[in-house]
Amino acid sequence: MKINILAIESSCDETSASVISDGKILNNIVATQSVHEKYGGVVPELASRAHQQHLVPVIHEAIETSGIDKKDLSAVAFTRGPGLMGSLMVGVSFAKSFAYSLGIPLIEVNHMEAHILAHFIDDPKPDFPFICLTVSGGHTQLVLVKDHLEMEVIGETLDDAVGEAFDKTAKLMGLPYPGGPLIDKYAKEGNPKAFAFPVSDMPELNYSFSGIKTAVLYFLRDKIKENPQFIEENTADICASVQYTLIKMLTQKLKKAAKLHRVKNIAIAGGVSANSGLREELNRLAADLNWKVYIPKFEYCTDNAAMIAMAAHYKFLSNSFCGLDTSPLAKMKIGN
Repeated sequence: MKINILAIESSCDETSASVISDGKILNNIVATQSVHEKYGGVVPELASRAHQQHLVPVIHEAIETSGIDKKDLSAVAFTRGPGLMGSLMVGVSFAKSFAYSLGIPLIEVNHMEAHILAHFIDDPKPDFPFICLTVSGGHTQLVLVKDHLEMEVIGETLDDAVGEAFDKTAKLMGLPYPGGPLIDKYAKEGNPKAFAFPVSDMPELNYSFSGIKTAVLYFLRDKIKENPQFIEENTADICASVQYTLIKMLTQKLKKAAKLHRVKNIAIAGGVSANSGLREELNRLAADLNWKVYIPKFEYCTDNAAMIAMAAHYKFLSNSFCGLDTSPLAKMKIGN
């Protein structure tokens, strides 16, 4: 009998559902919330309401397009955390009710572990062990991946995430939300060494991005005093310089981690892994350091249910199920 799992993702502002059959992703339905754009960031209460509106249609489409009858589902998986509590509650509540009505087991999934396991959706799949640089708006981590369900965080940010640094820079420049992709877009046209920003060096394999956010704030403030049109006249160079600095900070620790743990298999995951500058730098490092680099498809970089489904597949194989008393966790560490 085939292992068919319905997976639900609702940790932030993407409502998504996916069906996986014997380890093969059959679809990945995502409803994006545009309501947050005018506020310059995700508004938790609005995100929860949008999930309530989108969830049933998204799940219906996932089941319909999979060609699998709901009665043939083996389990229902959901994101338990980390994420926005209200958003998580919508997905968790539906998953519990749906699984209970069908009399099938539940599988809880750690959102950050799922980002890493997105690499097993398509070929080529990374060999173990590998180091995954997981980068998003809320997280920046270096994870040593020993097996599908055996991971260890070996480094992480001690304050802000790199995605937040991208978005904050964009906001300071007056660019619309989400700003990270726009920084990447303008950076392609600019000089990455036009302006120098400080590179913080934290102990061991940890990161800190609060300093560069402050540096950009003061830099723009001082330049605008000299020339009110400074941002408009130098948009590409500012974006390129900030992106260059952030990527340098990320890859310095990544190189150190790879050398320390003697690992040549390197992967990236999370929303910021869609950044073209980071992808190009990783490919350059792969050539220089004889790394084998794994970069996910764009659709599996941002939050999506396909990665939740893939993680659930491996948890099903290990008989790792949860009960109806499972509650969402706004903060959830890898290995929880």
